[in-house]
Amino acid sequence: MLFELRDVHFKDILHIDSMEISEHITTCLVGESGAGKSTLLKLLNKMNIPDRGHVLYKGKPLQDVDSVMHRREAVMISQTPLLFGATVEENLQKGLVFSEKPLAGREDLINILKVVKLDKPLDTPSDQLSGGERQRLSLGRVLLMEAVVYLLDEPTSALDEETEIEVMKSFIECAKGHGGTIIMVTHSTNVAEQYGEDIITISK
Repeated sequence: MLFELRDVHFKDILHIDSMEISEHITTCLVGESGAGKSTLLKLLNKMNIPDRGHVLYKGKPLQDVDSVMHRREAVMISQTPLLFGATVEENLQKGLVFSEKPLAGREDLINILKVVKLDKPLDTPSDQLSGGERQRLSLGRVLLMEAVVYLLDEPTSALDEETEIEVMKSFIECAKGHGGTIIMVTHSTNVAEQYGEDIITISK
């Protein structure tokens, strides 16, 4: 089992008696606004620490796992993606810098932009990108890291429905190609139904 949660409480936001999340599949977290879906992702990323209970990662208490090493394996994209450089290329490379991996070649960068359907030159100033383009750039950045786990918080909320389906299909195929696991908060019923191999509903 990839993640196990037992009697987890975080403030007045989230209470989980028991939850298991499996490896090598796409798990979609759904539920009404304010139910704690984003909070759960941050617990899995060690950005939040539970007030009570236990979060296990690969059978080991997450509290005993080095935070930096864990975030290199379990990479998170927030709902409002951050920029990490002046250009598209710098942003794509930043995840590799963080994970202490060799930088990607130009061809690999261009290919990853194709995967996330972002038709922009590598020298495009990143601050000129729209919200949806920034989301796709963030997806490309983490794909290059070839992470063990992708924790995605509404990764396509700024995209139209057709583009959303295209991007997620391509992202999931690429992530699974190197054995990655996707855990995704999504507002999209279409994405959850088409790509969610396990759908977990979070309730208030």
